[in-house]
Amino acid sequence: MSFFSNLSTLFGTQALQNTKLSRSKPKPQPKIRPQASPQKNQIQPKLVAPPIDTQAIINGAQTKAREIIVEAKDEALTIKTEAENNARGLSIKLEGQQQSLDAKLSKIEERLSSIESKEERLDITKQELEKTKQKLTDREQEILAKLEATSGMTTQEATKQLFDDLEKRLRKEMAQLIRQKEEEAQQEADSKVQEIIIDSMRHGATDYVAEYTISTVELPSEEVKGKIIGKSGRNIHTFEKRTGVDVDLDADPQTVRLSCFDPVRREIARISLERLIKDGRIQPTRIEEIIGKVEQEIDKVTFEAGKKLCHEIGVYNLPNDLMKMIGKFKYRFSYGQNLIAHTLEETRIGIKLAHELGIDVNIVKLGCLLHDIGKVSDEVEGSHVELGIKIAKKYNMPQEVIDCIAQHHEDKPFSGPEQMAVYIADAISGARPGARYENYEEYVKRLEKLEEIANKYDEVEDSYAIQAGREIRVLLKPEQSKDDDVTVLASKIRDEIKDSVTYPGTVTVTVIRETRSQAIAK
Repeated sequence: MSFFSNLSTLFGTQALQNTKLSRSKPKPQPKIRPQASPQKNQIQPKLVAPPIDTQAIINGAQTKAREIIVEAKDEALTIKTEAENNARGLSIKLEGQQQSLDAKLSKIEERLSSIESKEERLDITKQELEKTKQKLTDREQEILAKLEATSGMTTQEATKQLFDDLEKRLRKEMAQLIRQKEEEAQQEADSKVQEIIIDSMRHGATDYVAEYTISTVELPSEEVKGKIIGKSGRNIHTFEKRTGVDVDLDADPQTVRLSCFDPVRREIARISLERLIKDGRIQPTRIEEIIGKVEQEIDKVTFEAGKKLCHEIGVYNLPNDLMKMIGKFKYRFSYGQNLIAHTLEETRIGIKLAHELGIDVNIVKLGCLLHDIGKVSDEVEGSHVELGIKIAKKYNMPQEVIDCIAQHHEDKPFSGPEQMAVYIADAISGARPGARYENYEEYVKRLEKLEEIANKYDEVEDSYAIQAGREIRVLLKPEQSKDDDVTVLASKIRDEIKDSVTYPGTVTVTVIRETRSQAIAK
């Protein structure tokens, strides 16, 4: 900074001197023009410039400049020295960092090399394990083949025999355990008053549902069948495709049978066919027109029926689409019992039970109303319980109501007294005398199935399905069974009946084992 300060001082001094010189120089005098009336005796003054030592100023400036140059060289040398020192330090630092990086890179390369070696060893080990596993599998198959050849039994047969032997040895313990669990369940049930009341009503439960899947239409004459079929069958094909029902013209000369699992479609087809027969113009265009009008009328009818049912039981805030779906109950039957009548009756019973037991009336009311909603679902896959759960979730029903739908056939354990009340109300309405009828052939098949399940056990001598299929009595061979077998076999038959037989109410399994001896004295 001293170099630049000297320069500024030098040039500042020189500029000041130049200024002084410029000020000391005589300025040219302006010419005096003659005036109109000059004064004759006037005297003009003369200007005299002071003397200036120019050489001294130049010498001083040169001396000052030499001093500044010397100082500048010194300062430049100092800056150069400092820069060289800094550069030397940075170079040393960079060399240290480079060495550190080289060392780290060397370690990384060693690590990668080690990992690659380990991976190669792991691959080799894996291949060896696979080979060993295959050898063990082959050896196991050889041993199993030898064992099967030696014993004369397959693996499944040996396993079954082992479990049968184990079961025979543990029958006594199994019987004691079953009795113990039954006693514990009974003691637990005795501690819950509400569950006792509800449980006492459950004897009338039913989960068997029969369907009306056929409707008939009377024909004024047999010639009408030709019009229904149409040229090359175009009329009947259009009708079946548009309504989704099967038309049977061969059942009776004076009737037409309409078959479909969807009761609403079947009703639309029945009304449409009756109107077409009355109109007489049976052709594809007219068929489309009549079916379209009937569909609109049925939509209105189902909505009004659903709305009326909801209002009769005191439910007013359901979505319109859900009420329309409930209205389809009008055309749905179970064992000849109309679903609207069944739902109305069941809901009233459920509300009464809820009031008596002090449980949530609204949950029971909605549960009874929607418990069979899956029976009128447009979906085909799934039971009516599963479809009903989907519909309830779609319309954001409370979880308690969804549980009522899911548990009203005991597919899942009861989660609360409201769900049990819905189950009981459904059972009372469906199982009361006169509510439903049962197909005779189905009844006979169920009795035969019950006896078939019991008779397949070796220790069973005979079995009888009695009380209209509500009880199966099983007689054991005393010489091939023990007293403990009675309890175990009753549980087995009960579980198999639950899994493989569809039946109304309950089925009681009674297993009897007795030894009789007779002697005649003469």
